[in-house]
Amino acid sequence: MSELDEAYQRVRHSGPERDGWLSNHAPMAVEALARHGHGEAVHRWLDGYADRLEERPRGIAPIAVDEWRDPLGDPVRTGDWLDYFERELADEPWRQVLARWWPRLLPGIAAGATHGVIRVGHAVRALLDQETAPRVTELGQGLAYWAARWQPLASPGAGPYLATDPRAALDAVPRVPDQRHGIRARLAQLAEFPRWAAVAGAAPGGETAVDEDAVSARLAGIVHAAVVRHGTHGYASPVMLVHAATAPNAVLRTLPALPGALWAASLAAAWAATAAVTAAYAPATGRSAPPAVPDLDPVEVMRLAVDSAGPHAIKFADAALDAYAITGDAALLAASVRATEQTGRW
Repeated sequence: MSELDEAYQRVRHSGPERDGWLSNHAPMAVEALARHGHGEAVHRWLDGYADRLEERPRGIAPIAVDEWRDPLGDPVRTGDWLDYFERELADEPWRQVLARWWPRLLPGIAAGATHGVIRVGHAVRALLDQETAPRVTELGQGLAYWAARWQPLASPGAGPYLATDPRAALDAVPRVPDQRHGIRARLAQLAEFPRWAAVAGAAPGGETAVDEDAVSARLAGIVHAAVVRHGTHGYASPVMLVHAATAPNAVLRTLPALPGALWAASLAAAWAATAAVTAAYAPATGRSAPPAVPDLDPVEVMRLAVDSAGPHAIKFADAALDAYAITGDAALLAASVRATEQTGRW
């Protein structure tokens, strides 16, 4: 059994949250560690994270197959959702379950501060690499968390982005007026945001039908833009703004497991999530970009994140390295190093 499967076995009886609402980052972080050649650090990292884990919540009443809508977005039913997806994945191949539930869950992409879709993305990437029972179980737990915390964003309408370039589009996202409270309160303000429909209405360029290659390229562009922008704007809320990059990256890595008919909607939802997190937490002005580090390589970038032990640093480095593999842009590596410094052990 691989280190990743062993890690999934270790955390399978833990709940998706702790302290009432903070996400359990263990399954996501260990997948990133294993993916980038740090399998030897997986169990050591889990040992250090163990005091943040809580027991898996118990169910209240089984969720019937044809009665899933009512408990959707009800965190009190988290245990029931965990049981539900355990049954679903015992009866059908994981790809079929994912294809059925992805369009149901996608409108609620803000679930758990986007950790629902992020956890699913890590699980899918692991399954695409190798199908094992622990990885199927982890996918079910990710889907259950997403369903329990399902949170739709304000309807963005049908307008196009303000610019076709993802970075320019992010720079055009206005800030929510009241940034004193948590993410749910901040995202709720989008419903009263006159410019939200214009900012988050469609994929860059405004297409409603794009081919699969174009979807992948545009999603990769969004991830790239969000990673680099964290280097200049992440100082205001380093941890929360990580998700502006990791949420669309989770969607990007899930695409190969989804029917092509779901790709365009996935792109639109991923952008809406990135724009929403940006609106909720980005500062009004940026700072200077992190300086280029001579001879910095991806291996060193990931090592710095691993040494920090911070799950957000690890996941952000993971997204940055995904983007770097596509573009070779050194600004991505510099942004990841700065994010590691800013997020610390969180």
